[in-house]
Amino acid sequence: MVEKKNKVGLANIFASKNNTIITITDLSGAETVATASGGSMVKADKDGGSPYAAMQAAFKAADKAKERGITQLKIRVRAPGGHKSKVPGPGAQAAVRALARSGLKIVLIEDVTPTPTDTTKKSGGRRGRRV
Repeated sequence: MVEKKNKVGLANIFASKNNTIITITDLSGAETVATASGGSMVKADKDGGSPYAAMQAAFKAADKAKERGITQLKIRVRAPGGHKSKVPGPGAQAAVRALARSGLKIVLIEDVTPTPTDTTKKSGGRRGRRV
């Protein structure tokens, strides 16, 4: 009887309003196995952050990861954070669903958005951005 070894990977999903970037690494995070972004999946710039683009990017990254022998994933979802949006963009949920649908077993999903304890100074100066 041949035992199939479960190789665990780490999927980092950065989901902003304008783009979704998916990077799959080994468990230590040192060696990158696969990368894909929503912006490279669609022609129009405005569609880079859409759920469809994120789904296509996730399928592409999952295929590359499966070629390298990864069978399980730990997922880390990140929004821009800081003094920018603390809520992940519209592509985050679509990317997680696509990774699950691609045949990879999901072990853990966690949110790693950086939240400041005492915030950083927002750009634009004292009177804000003048348009």
